[in-house]
Amino acid sequence: MFPKFQKVSDKLRMLLQNRANFSAFRSHTSMARKSSKVQALYELCQDMFTPSGSPPPSSTAINKLCSVLDTMSPTDVGLKEENLDDDRGHGFFGLEQLNRVARWAQPITYLDIYECDSFTMCIFCFPTSSVIPLHDHPGMTVFSKVLYGSLHVRAYDWVEPAQESNGPNYFPVRLAKLAVDKVLTAPCGTSVLYPRNGGNLHYFTAVTPCAVLDILTPPYREDAGRKCTYYRDYPYTAFATGNGIKIEDGKEEEYAWLAETEPDNLYMRPGNYTGPTIQV
Repeated sequence: MFPKFQKVSDKLRMLLQNRANFSAFRSHTSMARKSSKVQALYELCQDMFTPSGSPPPSSTAINKLCSVLDTMSPTDVGLKEENLDDDRGHGFFGLEQLNRVARWAQPITYLDIYECDSFTMCIFCFPTSSVIPLHDHPGMTVFSKVLYGSLHVRAYDWVEPAQESNGPNYFPVRLAKLAVDKVLTAPCGTSVLYPRNGGNLHYFTAVTPCAVLDILTPPYREDAGRKCTYYRDYPYTAFATGNGIKIEDGKEEEYAWLAETEPDNLYMRPGNYTGPTIQV
């Protein structure tokens, strides 16, 4: 009797131990997921965003996502801050012409973290003086967080109702208002642009080596009307004469004419994302 009881007792103890081990493993896995800020971003995005972008996320939801993005560091996404070179603090604005052209040829590295029908999570790693030319985000909301380094951002919103004119050789130009013109240096808060405000058309110039974590919602999708279009900006005074559009005196520098163009200084290559894996 006792030997049989002992065997049953041993089996029960082993079963309980296995269950305890499994529970500990599951708890550890759960904690690991919770400890990943990338996982937290993914879960928030899944709750907030839709493939159509409608209904738009509430201000409370946006603030919650920004509060997580604000705490992100390079190590949270598997990056190391690059060593800043001798032109630190000067970047695009302080290099002699030949050197600047050489730096323009350095590619920006694109890291794809996650993409679905509702949103894209990605990282852009910029060498000094590299540029993403002026482009739009039609019907999209974009969250941008500078992870390290300094980035000059210049951004516009369309003037509504649309104001158009003819540029050189009669190509069409459309009036936009300057929304952002500043240098963002990490650590800094998250920038958000919206479909109609916040600087929906923007371009980036790296003042130093830098990296930007972006969340775009909904993603670019040409068949849904979300095609990325590039632009060139011209001073307001270049085409203002005779078009009947009046801007308050002294405010001319806050406006620009934008003309569609093809990017001629965009050099980008794919890279490998090495940060925490997202648990879908």
